[in-house]
Amino acid sequence: MQRIVDTPAGDARLHHFRAARPRALLLLGHGAGGGVEAPDLQALAAALPAAGVSVVLAEQPWRVAGRRLAPAPAALDAGWPAQFAAAAEEGLPVYAGGRSAGARVACRTSAALGAAGVLALAFPLHPPGRPEKARSAELLDTGLPTLVVQGGADTFGTPAEFPALPATHRLVEVPHASHGFKVPKRAPLTQEAALDLVVAAVTDWIVRPGG
Repeated sequence: MQRIVDTPAGDARLHHFRAARPRALLLLGHGAGGGVEAPDLQALAAALPAAGVSVVLAEQPWRVAGRRLAPAPAALDAGWPAQFAAAAEEGLPVYAGGRSAGARVACRTSAALGAAGVLALAFPLHPPGRPEKARSAELLDTGLPTLVVQGGADTFGTPAEFPALPATHRLVEVPHASHGFKVPKRAPLTQEAALDLVVAAVTDWIVRPGG
């Protein structure tokens, strides 16, 4: 199911993937270089409802409007609360997150919105080749349980580059994977297995948060 949501940044489009008996809801935004068709987002939307987690993929206003470039972070943040409110279902904890730029939005806004936790897929710790431009403060200051799933070869920051994380945070590495969780053909891990690792990490974190 799809629905249009009016936000201060323009119309967003929510793509709903409902669990039969949901225990939680996961709201995910996409990155600045793509949309909700990203393989990791689609893999989560396909798999999590069977585990009792409804998934909502949020297509951002700039994509709905047909623009090719994402706006500044302030504009992304301005459009997110309306999407969060529209996706939320009474009685269900809402986990907010996204990939890359979408992860940054969730890190900056989730505590104020009342989210149960933050999912950061391929968090862009720094621009490629610019480690001095670290964005780690956004991740460290979520104030909520936070899961980071990061490719082992992500040029925006490998797991080894991350600072020490608080006890509320968990970092899971997808070996050999790029920023888009793609793995080279020569890698000992297949593409399907890489996405399976992403799904397993997220499912375990939401369904068994204390595990």
